[in-house]
Amino acid sequence: MPPLDNIRILITRTRQQASDLAAQLVALGATPLLVPTIEIVPPPSFDPLDQALARLDTFDWLLFTSANAVHVFAERSALAAARIGNPSSARTILSPKTRIAAIGPATARALQAIGLTVDLLPPLYIAESFAAALTPHAPGASMLLIRAQQARDILPTALTAAGAHLAIADAYANRIPPDSISALQQLFASPSTYPHAITFTSSSTATNLVQLLQAANLTLPSGLVLASIGPITSQTLRELGLIPTLEAHEPTIPALIQSLTTHFTTR
Repeated sequence: MPPLDNIRILITRTRQQASDLAAQLVALGATPLLVPTIEIVPPPSFDPLDQALARLDTFDWLLFTSANAVHVFAERSALAAARIGNPSSARTILSPKTRIAAIGPATARALQAIGLTVDLLPPLYIAESFAAALTPHAPGASMLLIRAQQARDILPTALTAAGAHLAIADAYANRIPPDSISALQQLFASPSTYPHAITFTSSSTATNLVQLLQAANLTLPSGLVLASIGPITSQTLRELGLIPTLEAHEPTIPALIQSLTTHFTTR
């Protein structure tokens, strides 16, 4: 029998990101329930990012904190390259001296998929560890941080304090999908449709789920397994009055799935 046989697991990631997690859970026998709490939309303006891309060869470091940022970088880079008559990969508009840092393995894989080599990956895949790993390289360095509009300021604060010349460009924004309100109302209409577990893959998924529940006039039933991807997400859950049942040993999807599997096979 698969380890997660007949376990209903609510996935709160964006629609674009949920499919991979869902497929892995299905392979373990689980029934994934997709109700996104985050929707990826363009930032109010791409001007800061496009202006940074126009002088990309002046940066010593490019810093990426999500795969979403990489995807937008690739799209805007292709447009920039086409404008100068060189419609090729992102690598063609980078200086050979430019180094690239990724916050975690998923971001690194996204960079590798567009032909870019990752020079730095922190030991822990969180902003605090990313900042610590970059700090020795910061003094006097010109760095471009490509991120979500609503990102925490841990990284900019640390790098600026360490002497970096930091430019920040928003690649995308997060918003709450309004359609998810009715989806949650249907999901929690009866105990027979309740999930056994809810996965939280970022602080935003936790915060947005609570806002959606409030908008739907719902509260989470007791006894649900709240599965957190890492310490920052767990901290957010606690601040929201939700106690995580389990936390992945490292902030990655495979580790989160392993924690769920261990929980449901040893309970």
